[in-house]
Amino acid sequence: MTTALLKTVASIAALTLLFGTCAQADGMVPDTSVVIIYEADGETAVSVTNTDSQLALLHVTLEDIPEDTEPLLVVTPPLSRVEASKSQLVRFILQNQQPLLTQRLKRAIFEGMPQGRPATEAGHARVGVTVRQNLPVIIHPRGLAPNRTPWTGLAWSLNDNTLQVRNDSPYVVRLAQELRLLPGDGKAMLPRTYVLPGETLSVPATGGPASKVRLQPATVYGFAVAAYEAPIT
Repeated sequence: MTTALLKTVASIAALTLLFGTCAQADGMVPDTSVVIIYEADGETAVSVTNTDSQLALLHVTLEDIPEDTEPLLVVTPPLSRVEASKSQLVRFILQNQQPLLTQRLKRAIFEGMPQGRPATEAGHARVGVTVRQNLPVIIHPRGLAPNRTPWTGLAWSLNDNTLQVRNDSPYVVRLAQELRLLPGDGKAMLPRTYVLPGETLSVPATGGPASKVRLQPATVYGFAVAAYEAPIT
């Protein structure tokens, strides 16, 4: 396997882990890799299947990202019993007080807790294992057109070995943290895998002057696409 191919495989694997796509394993499996809620609809629903061989409890919780702690959603039911191979519909209901101006990012955690396990034998300890799916939640404003390539709207600049990225768009941009500066072998590392609307991030960069930055973007569903090269101004 060539070095380039290895890097591509590693990038895709990293994106899969970081962006929270569904794992094919026993436990509670949502029918999507990202929860998208349109303000115009007010809510959305996700079907979660218990792929285990026994009854389990499904616990769904919402988690804020550090940069956005405004409570915008409620989930129902937060706790439910799901038989083996059966599904449970989980609703995400929008409760914003003011109209949304940009996309917003939250996270939803789906956790399965198996029930009815055999009693622990005397003198033996039993460790309970739960499987968690941690998915991004994107809230889309009313009237905002869909954008399949929001990373093309990022603005990049380089000054004194500091790379700056600015997102003037109303879209959440998801991408891998590792960046390459071209020409040459310069590198930079973003602090996280998303750039929020209206946000500017500055990170150290190596390699001296550069005219382009190569990034590994992801679609709204978290799937890696071809690397993208953006001009540095």
